[in-house]
Amino acid sequence: MKEKTIKSLEEISAVQRMLEQNGVWARQQYLKDAHYLARLDFQQSPNVLWIGCSDSRVPAEIVVNANPGEMFVHRNIANQVATTDFNCLAVLQYAVDVLKVKHIVVCGHYSCGGIAAALRPQQPGLLLVNKWLMRVKDLYRLNQNEIESLPTQRERAMRLVELNVIEQVQNLAHSSIIQEAWSSYEQPSIHGWVYVPRSGKIRELIEMQPRSAINPIYM
Repeated sequence: MKEKTIKSLEEISAVQRMLEQNGVWARQQYLKDAHYLARLDFQQSPNVLWIGCSDSRVPAEIVVNANPGEMFVHRNIANQVATTDFNCLAVLQYAVDVLKVKHIVVCGHYSCGGIAAALRPQQPGLLLVNKWLMRVKDLYRLNQNEIESLPTQRERAMRLVELNVIEQVQNLAHSSIIQEAWSSYEQPSIHGWVYVPRSGKIRELIEMQPRSAINPIYM
């Protein structure tokens, strides 16, 4: 009971610290520009939709040094773009058709827990996570010879991270939302990136510009 109480106090302390730091941040923003937050309250006009992983080590705005209002953000386990995920599709449609973003970034990262899990047998206690990662397992199966030719498990996981980013960029290009936007607005461009936790740097993997060639079966 005592251990549980100590843990609860630690959790409360962590949350309290976040509230205090919010106050510090708000004051700093006000001192930099007294009208900045008021302008954000009026409207948002981001140029970028960021689709990233939910991993706590890859906070979207921080790793690209962006300010509030610069990016529209969607995050999920292993940065998936799934046609069955209405949350992701609603975010995509709003970003493209209402906000008129000029760029979409799909950003994966090395040392991704979701990718690592997809390379292992399913865990009986995580039924929903297993279902979510099934598409990553399919991607592994389709590229198994290439992935398994790599000498270490770390390298195999890194390659699957890269292939997953490329696949999600393709999934975006295959969507009717993007194809209609490309036809009507000549935007957005789609970028596939991978974040390297050890260095804090981002690597570019793939870019698709409006009207990029895609397999006719998806049109």
